[in-house]
Amino acid sequence: MTTGVRRRMGVEERRQQLIGVALELFSRRSPDEVSIDEIASAAGISRPLVYHYFPGKLSLYEAALKRASDDLAARFAEPGQGPLGARLLRVMGRYFDFVDEHGPGFSALMRGGPAVGSSTANALVDSVRQSAYVQILSHLDVTEPPARLELVVRSWISLAESTALIWLDGRRIPRAELEAQLVQDFGALLAVAAAHDEEMAALLRRVTADEPADGPFGELVGRLLALTAR
Repeated sequence: MTTGVRRRMGVEERRQQLIGVALELFSRRSPDEVSIDEIASAAGISRPLVYHYFPGKLSLYEAALKRASDDLAARFAEPGQGPLGARLLRVMGRYFDFVDEHGPGFSALMRGGPAVGSSTANALVDSVRQSAYVQILSHLDVTEPPARLELVVRSWISLAESTALIWLDGRRIPRAELEAQLVQDFGALLAVAAAHDEEMAALLRRVTADEPADGPFGELVGRLLALTAR
C-alpha cells in the first residue's frame, strides 16, 4: 500500500495557483465578498501562506484582474478574412462567453469593486479598452483613424461594456440576440458618421462591400426597409 505525497509548489507555480483560485471565486461572487480565508481554503493552504505570496487581497485581486484582462483582450483578436459583420459577431460571442463565465467579477470590475481607486486596476481596464480599439481598427484595415472613426469605435466599446452589465442584471434578452444587436449597433454608428463625412462614407462602402444579405448588417438593412414600408 502506498500513500500519496503532496508535491511542494515553486513560488511562481503557487502564485499562479492562487490567482486561478481567486479568479474562480471572483467569477461566482463579487470580489469584495470573497475573503482571504476562502481563497486559502480553496487553495488548500493556510491564510498566512497566502500573505506570503500576496501582501493583501488587493494585490491578489489585481493579479487576477491582470490575467482576466489579458484573456478578455485576446477575445477581440480575429482573423481578417471574411465579412466584417461575421467577424464582429464571433468577437461578441467570445466577449459574452467571458461575461457569462466571470459575471460577478466583470460587474464588480466595471462598476467598482475592492480595487476602486487602484491605479493598477484602472490601467488594466483601460488596457483592455485600448486593445479592443486597436483590434477593431485592424478589422477595418485602418491604421490612422480620423476623428469620427475614433469616436465611433470607442463609443461602441463603451456600449458593449454597458450592455453586458445591464444584461447581467436579469439576462432578460436572449444572449444571441444581444450579440447580433451589438454588431448591428456598430454598423448603425458607422452609417450615422458616414452621413456626415465623405471619408466615413467611403469607409462604410468599403467594409460592407462583401456583406451578405443574411449577415448582421444585411439583416439590419432588411429590418429597417421593412419598417419604412409599413
